[in-house]
Amino acid sequence: MCLGPEAEERAGAGGESRAPEPPCVGVIIGFPEEVANELQVWRASFGDPMAAHVPAHITLVTTTPAEDWSSALRHVRAVAEDSSPFTVTLQGTSTFRPVSPVVYLNVEQGFESCVRLHEALQSGPLARELDFPYHPHVTVAHDVGESSLSDAEQALASYKVSIPVDRIGVYEHVANGFWELREEVLLGGTPAGT
Repeated sequence: MCLGPEAEERAGAGGESRAPEPPCVGVIIGFPEEVANELQVWRASFGDPMAAHVPAHITLVTTTPAEDWSSALRHVRAVAEDSSPFTVTLQGTSTFRPVSPVVYLNVEQGFESCVRLHEALQSGPLARELDFPYHPHVTVAHDVGESSLSDAEQALASYKVSIPVDRIGVYEHVANGFWELREEVLLGGTPAGT
């Protein structure tokens, strides 16, 4: 479990002494600013309260405790070095309902590349059991009313964009409950700025 300092203090209240929780790692594929901004506007239009705080992305490693941050970062760098850049095409919408109140953009092109990256990353120092099988996607509505979920599914049904992927972002879950970018790691030794 990943807790910030305030949660650690509460957990240790009443005289109990608890060791601090290890930092949590998340690894994502981010998007070019124009695409990220467009999808953020869409997500906000459906009433999603996280729209202003969570940029559009594809999660590769979900919240995972890192007992040794340096080891985790070396692992991510090694996986990235062994991975080639690829293209992601987002096209149309799907939903995780009724299991989870989420509407998302489908990853059409690049789906298998995301799965391979996820499997390589979510191993070694970042190995953990997931509650659900990994399914690359881009959330556009989450924890909103049923009508807003339906609106999102319909409004973006014909949405399509292709994005080159040449880097991944390594994030740390910080005390305020949000994620902070710690490092961008290039895929396959891609030159910076490309």
